[in-house]
Amino acid sequence: MKRRSPYYILSGIVLLLLILALAVREPVETTAAQPTLYWGSRGRSVSLLQRKLASWGYYDGRVDGIYGSDTYRAVVEFQRKNRLRVDGIVGRETWAALGYQWAGSRQNVVRAATTAGSTRSNDVEMLARLVHAEARAEPYEGQVAVAAVVLNRVNSPSFPNSISGVIYQPLAFESVANGQFNLPPTEENYRAARSAINGWDPTHGALYFWNPSKPVSRWIWSRRIVRRIGNHVFGI
Repeated sequence: MKRRSPYYILSGIVLLLLILALAVREPVETTAAQPTLYWGSRGRSVSLLQRKLASWGYYDGRVDGIYGSDTYRAVVEFQRKNRLRVDGIVGRETWAALGYQWAGSRQNVVRAATTAGSTRSNDVEMLARLVHAEARAEPYEGQVAVAAVVLNRVNSPSFPNSISGVIYQPLAFESVANGQFNLPPTEENYRAARSAINGWDPTHGALYFWNPSKPVSRWIWSRRIVRRIGNHVFGI
């Protein structure tokens, strides 16, 4: 009977240890409580989130551990379809719906939502995209007005209390449903979004806008019109 070379024995041991390490690693990663995630988050928990969303058909981007625009859109779509709060923040309810425990606290969610480097730029980006999709042919004041309507809805108890929640509310904006929202904004669109965030509201509190020359629901005409800017009318 031939004796096995020590080299082959050692290689077999190393291979066995690698297999055991990989087998143990996944349960540790997936069963551990996960932190609150939001735009700008990085790390293994983001990768876990991306893999889970990809396996369920919500995410088709790279699993890179970076919470950017693709991950955000996937999270928002997941939240919307599962009737969760649509805010792009992966906290207690969203992690639970994904099948994981949450390690954060309510305080962490507030901190995440007010992080200047992530949420502020995210708000500007989303508003600018909506302005481009809904009002790119409008005068500058009309572009600011569209962004202002979104912010007015955020402050109204009748609508979601976040910019992402308002924009992604089902049937709220046709441009979100038809993909126009995903087109890149212009610099003017960004300026209009910032002007609205900084307090300019040409609509004086309007919650709705529409183009009278296009087909709209009969219900919208029950709103009291407060301003006309460009091709849009604004109502409350």
